[in-house]
Amino acid sequence: MAMMRLRREDPRVVGSFRLHRRLGAGGMGVVYLGSDRRGQRVALKVIRPDLAEDQEFRSRFAREVSAARRIRGGCTARLVAADLEAERPWFATQYVPGPSLHDKVAEEGILAASEVASVGAALAEGLVAVHEAGVVHRDLKPSNILLSPKGPRIIDFGIAWATGASTLTHVGTAVGSPGFLAPEQVRGVAVTPATDVFALGATLAYAATADSPFGQGGSEVMLYRVVHEEPHLHGVPDSLAPLLSACLAKDPEERPSTLQLSMRLKEIAAREAQGLQEARPPAQRERIEADRPTSRYPERMERTERMERPERLERGERRTGGSGSRPQPSRTGGSRPQQPRNSRPRGRQGTRPGARTTSAGRRPANPRLLRQRIIVFFVVTLIVALGIAAAQQL
Repeated sequence: MAMMRLRREDPRVVGSFRLHRRLGAGGMGVVYLGSDRRGQRVALKVIRPDLAEDQEFRSRFAREVSAARRIRGGCTARLVAADLEAERPWFATQYVPGPSLHDKVAEEGILAASEVASVGAALAEGLVAVHEAGVVHRDLKPSNILLSPKGPRIIDFGIAWATGASTLTHVGTAVGSPGFLAPEQVRGVAVTPATDVFALGATLAYAATADSPFGQGGSEVMLYRVVHEEPHLHGVPDSLAPLLSACLAKDPEERPSTLQLSMRLKEIAAREAQGLQEARPPAQRERIEADRPTSRYPERMERTERMERPERLERGERRTGGSGSRPQPSRTGGSRPQQPRNSRPRGRQGTRPGARTTSAGRRPANPRLLRQRIIVFFVVTLIVALGIAAAQQL
């Protein structure tokens, strides 16, 4: 998150917190980076002086604090402290490091389909906790989503309202950000959790295309498009387009629930993560499977050698005997072709002729070499015996 130096008019201390930097400014006030005496960093929002005297804005600020206190889970920044009766009301939440989704896309470009689905699944799961607390955010947009190392976080509940409340602060004036508002917000009817689903769909479309699904323009033009025109999802990955289109349905009843949305996005994220493997041609996958070692290969090799063993013992053949052709090296991890039963076996690669082995299924000692060793043993024994006898006679 971009930080700016404090200005001359900015306070240096608010409550028990020392302020260090500006994090941003909005319609309600300024957000600062602060810290307490223990060094814990917080994001501290202070209402603008001209709005602090407006009772309606004080009420809205109080709703934000109330909403932050009621929501449980890791989807939002934890409330640390607040003072609603101060000359300039303020409240502090746990500081969330990381850029906003808006800044991430603006600086680094659009997100891949797997990233969009992963971020969307976490946000939808977070909205489940928000709605279970009886709160509707009403202003979900890319700049109100922080991408922290521990996952995305939803911030700025400044216009959050209890489920079923009206969306108008003044007659005919909608609260929220054009391009991410739901049609019911523009019409001024009661908000529901489906209102946040619409905003989340528009936000994910922005992450995939770097633009609102309703384009750009003045507030009146954008609000008209939201109510009367279909969203433009050109550039949205095919795996996400149908789901985002459902989120942007004009009728709230036709939108998926936050729980359904979370589950569906998790499935898409998992499938997109395996996209390279699934995109491999079938012939290539079959060839890889054929080259993969199997546990049946040693069994086939052992069975073949058991059948060849009596024939080798009877003929007393040399290890390299037979047709005289050079042995072919085996393929690593491949399927070794079986030799015909009546063909003369070839020597195993890397094994010396006549080498004795004790493992089951291995080649026994060469009979000819064994006879040679026995003869040498008898000759040596005879020479030693004759030598002993001659020594005794002396």
